[in-house]
Amino acid sequence: MQAANPDPKTAPRSTPDRKALARVGESVRARLAADPSVYRVPVDRAEIFAVGDFLDSRECAQLMRLTDAVARPSELTRDIEGDYRTSFSGDVDREDAVVRAVERRLYDLLGIDQTWGETIQGQRYHPGQQFKEHCDWFDTNAAYWPSVAAAGGQRSWTGMIYLNAVEEGGVTEFTRIGVTIPPQAGALLLWNNNRPDGTVNWDTMHAALPVTRGEKYVITKWFRSRRWGA
Repeated sequence: MQAANPDPKTAPRSTPDRKALARVGESVRARLAADPSVYRVPVDRAEIFAVGDFLDSRECAQLMRLTDAVARPSELTRDIEGDYRTSFSGDVDREDAVVRAVERRLYDLLGIDQTWGETIQGQRYHPGQQFKEHCDWFDTNAAYWPSVAAAGGQRSWTGMIYLNAVEEGGVTEFTRIGVTIPPQAGALLLWNNNRPDGTVNWDTMHAALPVTRGEKYVITKWFRSRRWGA
């Protein structure tokens, strides 16, 4: 499930996951700070981290094949007209050996319970395709929130991995803080969707800017505040 741009007129209500989100944020933050392979993007209003060469070329190629096998027009948690999200996406095969190895490395890096992670989603962008400004956290004012709350609660961290170097375009932009990160094959981006106190962080709003030339492949794994159940 991919969240969308929440209604800017109403901020999400306080969530019962707030304390859990603060705890997982604190533990992951400390774990990443102690890992010399992890680079923290120097901004104050969001917690964004990067790891270069998290995947090798063989793993990237297999994950692109798995994405192609399940790719379909991308969906959102609410209907938005126009070209808001124009990519193709789908949940990859969790039993694939490469997927299982990547998931183990992500869990080890973050120290998050393995039962809290959603299925990895593969995403493919052709020239002109994009995903406009959106959040990964769920809007607690939305009609879908009760079902999301029952299936693992609010999202804590996002892990996104670029699978290829795009010929032109396809940059990830954190739109409210002026951070842009171009695609680099095998590079992992991590960010906390919440503030240290466990409230959602509007400054994690981000966009996948249009691909100009070539194709763009990424995989994304979202982590919840407790055990996830689809």
